[in-house]
Amino acid sequence: MTTRLIVATLNTRGLPLKGTRIAERFPAIAAEFDAGDIDVVCLQEVFVYRHLAHLRKGMPSFPHVAYRPSVAGPAGGLVTLSRLRLAGTAYARLPRSSRHSGIPARARVSSFHSGVLTARLADSRVRVLNIHPTANTDGDWSEHNRFRQLQRDQFTALAQAVAADTSPTVVCGDFNVAQASTLHRELRRRSGLRDAFNGKCPPTFHAEYLPPGSEPHCIDFILITESIDVDDTALLLTNKRPLPSGPTYLSDHIGLLARLQLPNPTT
Repeated sequence: MTTRLIVATLNTRGLPLKGTRIAERFPAIAAEFDAGDIDVVCLQEVFVYRHLAHLRKGMPSFPHVAYRPSVAGPAGGLVTLSRLRLAGTAYARLPRSSRHSGIPARARVSSFHSGVLTARLADSRVRVLNIHPTANTDGDWSEHNRFRQLQRDQFTALAQAVAADTSPTVVCGDFNVAQASTLHRELRRRSGLRDAFNGKCPPTFHAEYLPPGSEPHCIDFILITESIDVDDTALLLTNKRPLPSGPTYLSDHIGLLARLQLPNPTT
């Protein structure tokens, strides 16, 4: 039985497609993961099958891949790759925005593609949830922001998904809310999840990709249920990498890694 688990999460910046050098970046991302000792990688914004093919080709040591097929690519842009056998997968859409919500049309469309991908590991009772809620493009998580109700509804759905199964659970992804926000604290309270980084994760979005004057925040997380212990954590892809067209960050996000100790399956 699996007693330790090393998980990682990264938003790969799949959109916008134009000018993001995906044909160079995705193979480089894949090579970095394949060279490490990670067991399970949760990726967000892998919207096109061609981009998934770059990842699978560059990660031959991850033979088990979870995603929900859609017309263009993985539903919700969510893909989980694993060196460990998977016992089953499921995908669920998160609540959508109404036309009367007041949020921009592009964000309303984006909410139609927000979801959560669940993969269950075959050699343990553990579930790994890969999530990407709708982005708050205002960068404002205050009580009266126009995105607040949608994000609260989506986090309520996540909390319900966690509570629906007593299995040890790991939730990874780009949550699109600041660590200091009341929305994040409310999610943790309602779901019973705790932060693998114990609240000490730095901003996970590279500042140079933000509009002038904007402040970077920690918006990516690895959250775990109480029965799972944390051995240590680390940041991934923090520096620019040399690519044929010039040095660049491999994503606009920083990746996260957690080395976890799983509960004894007999307890």
